[in-house]
Amino acid sequence: MSNGGAGDVNAGAGSEIRPFRIEIPQADLDDLRERLGRTRWPEPLDAGWSYGVPLDYLKELAEYWRTSYDWRAQEARINAFPQYLTTIDGADVHFLHVRSPEPGAMPLIVTHGWPGSIVEFLDIIGPLTDPAAHGGDPADAFHLVLPSIPGYGFSGPRQGPGWGAARVARAWAELMRRLGYDRYGAQGGDWGSFISRELGLAAPEHVIGVHLNFLPPFPSGAPGEIEELTEDEKTRLDRRRHYDQELSGYNKIQSTRPQTLAYGLADSPVGQLAWIVEKFKEWTDCKDLPEEAVDRDTILTNVMLYWLTNTAGSSARIYYEAAHNRPSPGRSPVPTGVAIFPHDIVHPIRRWAERTNTITHWTEFDRGGHFAALEVPELLISDVREFFRGLRG
Repeated sequence: MSNGGAGDVNAGAGSEIRPFRIEIPQADLDDLRERLGRTRWPEPLDAGWSYGVPLDYLKELAEYWRTSYDWRAQEARINAFPQYLTTIDGADVHFLHVRSPEPGAMPLIVTHGWPGSIVEFLDIIGPLTDPAAHGGDPADAFHLVLPSIPGYGFSGPRQGPGWGAARVARAWAELMRRLGYDRYGAQGGDWGSFISRELGLAAPEHVIGVHLNFLPPFPSGAPGEIEELTEDEKTRLDRRRHYDQELSGYNKIQSTRPQTLAYGLADSPVGQLAWIVEKFKEWTDCKDLPEEAVDRDTILTNVMLYWLTNTAGSSARIYYEAAHNRPSPGRSPVPTGVAIFPHDIVHPIRRWAERTNTITHWTEFDRGGHFAALEVPELLISDVREFFRGLRG
C-alpha cells in the first residue's frame, strides 16, 4: 500500500494545491454584530421546541453571539491546522490536510454533511493522526484529509448546479490522487456518509474501506418486506416515519426551493442561526438544550462558516440534486463499517443495508447522536480505529 506524500500536485492545468488561511475582514464581523443588534423578532409562543426554536432561547443565544463569542479565537484554532485550496471540476475545494508523524499511517478522507462543517472534526484530528500522543497505539495512525463539500464554507458559494453526492465523490477521488494517495479509507456522517459510499463505488481500486455513522433505512418495495421485519426493525422504521412526518421540513424545502430559502438566510444571521441550531437540538443526545450535547461556541463557529461565506443557498442545493437526480443504488464492493448512535435522526436496518453494502463491521452505541465527532468523539475514534485496523497492510 502506498501512503505517499504530496505527490505531483501541480500536474494538469488548474490543479495546483494552494495554501490557505482564514482571514475574515473585521468589517464582516462588525456587520454581523450590527445585524444581530437590530434583529426584528417574531411574537413569542409558549410551546417549548414543538413549534421550532423558542424565542427566549434564541434571543439569549444571539446576544451571546453578538457580545461574548470570540470568532478570532476560533479562527486561530482552525488556522492551527494546514489548509489548502484546489480547483476540481470547476469548483474550489477547501480542505485540511493533517499528516501523521507515523510513517505507516493510513490516509483517510473524512466528510461532513449539513448543517455541519469541518468544525465537527477539530477534536478528533489529534487522536487520529497522532494516537501515541493521546494514549493510543501508533499503529492506528491516519493521515487526515478533511474537505469542505463544494458549496459549503470556504469551498463556496461560487458553484453551479449539479453537485450531488456522486459528483462530490469523484472530486474527492481526484483530490486524493493529487495528494499522492493511492490507497485510502473514507469516513462520513450525514451527506458525508452518502459521499463516502459513492467514493467507494467511484474508486473501488483505491478505497480500502468506508466507515459510516449515518445510514438511513431504505425499503426496496419488495412484497412482504415490511411484514417480515422483527419488532426492533419495525421500531427503526417507525423512527424513519417520525422523521419524515415531523422533522423533515427543512429537507423538503431544500429539496425543492433552496434558492428561495437562501434569500432569508443570507440576509439574517439570526435566521441562519435558528435554521442550524434547531438541528443541534433535535438530532443530538440532549434533553432540553443543544448545549448539553455540543458547547455553544462550537455551534456558533459552525454557524459562522455558513454566515461568513454566504453559503446558506449553495449548501442546500445538495438536497435538490439528490431529490431530482437519484442514481441507481449499485452494490458497493468495498468493506463497510457502520456505527449507530441512539439519538441519531434514523437508525439503519442491517438486512436492508446489506443489500447494497458489503458490511463487515457493525457497532451500536448507547449514547451519542447525529454529530458523533462533536458529541462522543472518543466513541467515534475507537470505532474508526477498530474498523480500519483489519484493513491495513
